[in-house]
Amino acid sequence: MIDLNLFRENPEQIIASQRARGKEVSLVSKVVELDQIKRTALAEFETLRAAQNAHGKLVAQASKEEKVNLVAQAQKLSSDVKEADAKAKLADEELTKTVFQIENVVMEGVPEGGADNFVVLKEVGKKPEFSFEPKDHTQLGESLDIIDIARGAKISGSRFYFLKGLGARLELAMMQMALDQASEAGFTALITPTLVKPEVMQGTGFLGEHSAEVYYLPADDLYLTGTSEVALAGYHSDEILEDLDTPARYAGWSTCYRREAGSHGKDTKGILRVHQFNKLEMFSYCKPEDAEKEHQKLMAWQEQMLEKCALPYRVIDVAAGDLGSSAARKYDIEAWVPTQGDFRELTSTSNCTTFQARRLNTRYRDKNGKTQIAATLNGTLATTRWLVAILENHQQQDGSVIIPKALRPYLGGVERITPKAK
Repeated sequence: MIDLNLFRENPEQIIASQRARGKEVSLVSKVVELDQIKRTALAEFETLRAAQNAHGKLVAQASKEEKVNLVAQAQKLSSDVKEADAKAKLADEELTKTVFQIENVVMEGVPEGGADNFVVLKEVGKKPEFSFEPKDHTQLGESLDIIDIARGAKISGSRFYFLKGLGARLELAMMQMALDQASEAGFTALITPTLVKPEVMQGTGFLGEHSAEVYYLPADDLYLTGTSEVALAGYHSDEILEDLDTPARYAGWSTCYRREAGSHGKDTKGILRVHQFNKLEMFSYCKPEDAEKEHQKLMAWQEQMLEKCALPYRVIDVAAGDLGSSAARKYDIEAWVPTQGDFRELTSTSNCTTFQARRLNTRYRDKNGKTQIAATLNGTLATTRWLVAILENHQQQDGSVIIPKALRPYLGGVERITPKAK
C-alpha cells in the first residue's frame, strides 16, 4: 500500500507510475477525493463527539427542570455522532479499497512498457557450442531416467511430473547448496507454511489482477502459496523490529503451487511452467534508505549461484508494465537454454519498498525510538526450473550430463548422469 501522504503531497508521481505500468490513472484522483471526504467526515465526527461530551457535563450539573430539554438534546447529539461515525467509517473503507487497487510506485529509471521492453544490464558466461544436435531437457530427462512427465500427468494431470533418482537428488543438491550459501551470508533458514490466510496473501499483493493464478481452498479459507515470499512477508506482520541497522534476512524453503491460468499454450512441454515446484527464496526486511543497496546484494548472491552451476546468463531490468504489483523495481536473471536459442528466467529479485510492510503493519524502531514502516525485498536463490538450464547446457555427445563441480559434494562425488541402459 502506498503512503497516503504521497497522494496528498505528490499525486503526480503516482500518476506517472500508473502510466508507466499501463494501469488506470483515474484511481489516483479518486483516492485524493476519498481521502478528503474521509478527513472531513472524521473532523465532523470529532467535533460532534466533543460537543456530546461537553453537553453530557451540562446534563449532569443541570437542575431537574432543565434536564428534560437537555436530555432531548443529548439524544439528538448521540444520533448525530453515530451517523457521523458511520459516515467516516464508510469513507475509510472505500478509501482503503481504492488504495489497494493501486500498485507500488515504480522507481526512477525503471524502463517503461511491457514484457518486451526490458533493458539488458549485462551478459555473463560463454554459451555452449555443440558438435551434435542438442536434446531438450524433456528428452534428456527421459533418456537419463530422471524426469517422468507421463506418470506425473497420469496421476495429477498436465504440468505435473516426477523427479526420479539422480534427478531428485540433483534438485535437493542444488537447494542444499543454495541454503548453505544463504546461511553463510547471514540468512536464517525457514521451512515455511504453504497455506496462508487471506489477509497475508492480500498483504503481499498476490490477490490483485493475477489472483486467478492462486489456488484457494474455500472450505478452509486458506490459499496455497506460489512462493514462500508470502509467508516470509507475513512472518513479522503486526510486529515492531527493534534493530534494522543490519537487515533481517530469511531464506524460505517451500513447495510452491501456481495455477498458471493465464499461460495456456505457453511452455507446456517439460518442467519450465508447472503447477508444483520447490523453491528457496531470500527475503529481507530493512530500513527504506537501505533498500536499494540490499537489492544489489540479493542480485549478487543470485549471480553467485548461477556461476556455481556454470550457467551462461544475463541480467535484465524489468519494465514497469511487467512488474508485480508489489515491486518498485525488479531484476531478472535469465539463463541460456540452448534448444530454445534464448535466455529464460531462473531468478528474479524485487525491491518492494514499504508497499508490503505498510499493508502488513511491519515496523521498526529508529534511533530516536519512533516506529517507522520497514522495507521488504525478495529474491529467488534456487528452484526446480534450474534443472532445465543445467541439463541442457551441460549435456554431452554421448547423452550424458556433466554435473557442475560445485554440486558434486552434495551428490556424494557423482560427476555425471549417464543414460539408462536400453
